[in-house]
Amino acid sequence: MAKTALVTGIRGQDGTYLGKFLLEKGYRVWGADRRSGDATHWRAKRLGIESDIHHMYMDLLEYSNVLRTLDRVQPDEIYNLAAQSFVSASFEQPIVTTTINAIGVLHLLESIRTVNPKIRFYQASTSEMFGKAQQTPQSETTPFHPRSPYGVSKVFGHWITVNYRESYGTFACCGILFNHESPLRGEEFVTRKISLAASRISRGKQDKVVLGNLDAKRDWGYAAEFVEGMWLMLQQNQADDYVLATGESHSIREFADLAFSKVGIPLQWHGDAMEARGIDSSGVVRVEVSPDYYRPAEVDALKGDATKARERLGWKPRTTFQNLVELMVESDLQYDSVV
Repeated sequence: MAKTALVTGIRGQDGTYLGKFLLEKGYRVWGADRRSGDATHWRAKRLGIESDIHHMYMDLLEYSNVLRTLDRVQPDEIYNLAAQSFVSASFEQPIVTTTINAIGVLHLLESIRTVNPKIRFYQASTSEMFGKAQQTPQSETTPFHPRSPYGVSKVFGHWITVNYRESYGTFACCGILFNHESPLRGEEFVTRKISLAASRISRGKQDKVVLGNLDAKRDWGYAAEFVEGMWLMLQQNQADDYVLATGESHSIREFADLAFSKVGIPLQWHGDAMEARGIDSSGVVRVEVSPDYYRPAEVDALKGDATKARERLGWKPRTTFQNLVELMVESDLQYDSVV
């Protein structure tokens, strides 16, 4: 009999890739998301899976709604990918960010304990929990030092998941995922902002792109590969927590260099920090920096150690940083050209 999976945050990048992965595994997939103005499911349409997922509304902040949903769906596995995940916005909306990312997780765990304690649960943790990292690279044992309300809220979600595993025997796993990108990334995230800008500038549809800290370094992987790691965590005999990462760290400046090179616009850099500018061969400024995009507390560099996932899950990333940037630009050249 086919397994049933409930995926929260189904409209997002990870939810869509995971939904496709699970469908290919023969799962019956229920996709839950809060009711909002964006009901286009454009990501699911692009992957050709919109009609294969059972879409439903569920608000993590309404416990009775979560309880009824689990009772109705009776899932074998739950993947909690729902969150207020935009770090910059968390500084402007710390209370709603924390309520969704912390209390929402608790609602799911309590519902599992009430409806069916045998349900397997995946919690989307994040490398932003490391923040001002105490060691490099970061592994499952690295202490957390979050530098944003988003990171702080995710620490609660992480530890309450661990607590339910240890207190009630819930099969609950946390995936500490480092930055993972794709053509399905939202335009508000810096990687997609850059790939889309490079595409549009190359076709005369945009003049320049304005960014924040160009020297911030992240461990960037391909989201479509990371969702396989999520699934593998719930297939083990024992629940545990795992870092998923590439083990490489690259700056936002490097990302921009590769994206613009892909469209035939090599950049020359002038100035430092907030005075930095990326200039094309004609002397036109294509990349500028604005203090508006700096955060009150910056995370300078993150790099993950996914040894445990490699050894116990057999998971490892396959797409290189350069290939990731190029596939994002190629997608924006293809899809944005018809807009």
